[in-house]
Parts: sequence; structure tokens; C-alpha cells
Amino acid sequence: MAFVVTDNCIRCKYTDCVAVCPADAFFEGPNFLVINPDDCIDCDLCPVECPAGAIYQEDEVPEDQKEFIKLNAELSQIWPRITEIKDAPDDAKEWDGVENKLKFLEIED
Repeated sequence: MAFVVTDNCIRCKYTDCVAVCPADAFFEGPNFLVINPDDCIDCDLCPVECPAGAIYQEDEVPEDQKEFIKLNAELSQIWPRITEIKDAPDDAKEWDGVENKLKFLEIED
């Protein structure tokens, strides 16, 4: 079972989770992070570090966020791996908690 990054990461994109991942399972898009389910070792370190509370165990992803399971798997195949903390976007706090952010997801720079 893997962990899944969900809706609240979009436009927040805090990278605290990346620093604790022993499997380097995170991949970075323009305004969102994803976890490669094949790389994730289910260590449970990343959800605790996510300031936005956007990371769930796959079998605990809220029903209205289930599409993110597939998105994590797909986007981790095309985005570059991220292994170091980066500064969050300047407006990250403004986006934290905004609902239904999928429409703001950017796939390419």
C-alpha cells in the first residue's frame, strides 16, 4: 500500500515531506507533488510532515479524492523526482484549505 498526495497540495506544494522520504518516492510538477506508488515503502513518515495535511494512506484517501490515486501513479511517470526541500510558493498559505483545487493543477510548466 502506498501513500497518496491529494487535492490540498495543489498550489501549496510544501516539500517538507520530501526531506523525510527514505525511498525518494516524490515527484514534482509545476504546482503539485505526487508519490510514485511503486517507490513508496509505506513508512508513514510523510503524512506527519505535510503542513497541508494532503497525504493519505491509499486505503484512507477520502472518497471525493480517489482520483488522486491514479493521478499520483500517472504523473510520477512524467515528472522529475524531487529529493530536497524547496521553498513553498509565496501564496501557499492562502491556498491551504481551499477546496476542489483540481482545476488548478498544472501538468506542464
